[in-house]
Amino acid sequence: MRASLFITCLADLFEPAIGVAMVRLLRKHGVALDFPEAQTCCGQPAFNTGNWDDARAVARRMLDVFEDAEYVVSPSGSCTAMVREQFPVLFAEEPRQLERAKALASRTYEFIEFFVKVLKITDPDARFDGTLTYHYTCHLRGLGMTTEAEDLVRRLKGVTYVPLERKEQCCGFGGAFAVKYPDVSGAMVNDKVDCIIRTGADAVVVNDTGCIMNIAGALRRRNVPIRVIHLARILAGEVTHP
Repeated sequence: MRASLFITCLADLFEPAIGVAMVRLLRKHGVALDFPEAQTCCGQPAFNTGNWDDARAVARRMLDVFEDAEYVVSPSGSCTAMVREQFPVLFAEEPRQLERAKALASRTYEFIEFFVKVLKITDPDARFDGTLTYHYTCHLRGLGMTTEAEDLVRRLKGVTYVPLERKEQCCGFGGAFAVKYPDVSGAMVNDKVDCIIRTGADAVVVNDTGCIMNIAGALRRRNVPIRVIHLARILAGEVTHP
């Protein structure tokens, strides 16, 4: 089995340790990996702000770059959802590109989705000696993911798991949403942080870099020493305690 890594802009620039953890974990489970260096943005920012021509140009590049990939694996539910849900929308009037977009969509997976549904790993050989809670990021709904990541967190060795109140509620990032509506976004993330604090957890698992940045920033501004961790880093054994 071979997978091509689509690391995404935010992970590459701000949380590269997530990509490193993905590589270590997938290799451990026998997946051959490649990283197409020509990859760029998936076009989601342009798409969400109505610049569909620009989004289409970037999406065409994605179709070219990952044309021959057996699987495409990404640490971001939002970027995965862009490929799976919106690429077919972008190319609805271009039959040949639509065919390619649907083919790529069928091979593209969010990391935990790939781990559980393709590799069939539901009982992880990893541990976390502390208390964890979990934030369910919005775009996982579009991918048909429900409890996969949370179930993995519960099954970590040594962990004490505390469910998060209103775990499915948006953290307020939403990409361009946080820029267009900063007051609303700020209120939403502060509400999310209130819920996280009430769990008494040492750390919160968050599996999308945008949400990681938003929640971690709000915690830091409030001087709350709760870590925000992508599950890949725990599963790879890079983070084992608070």
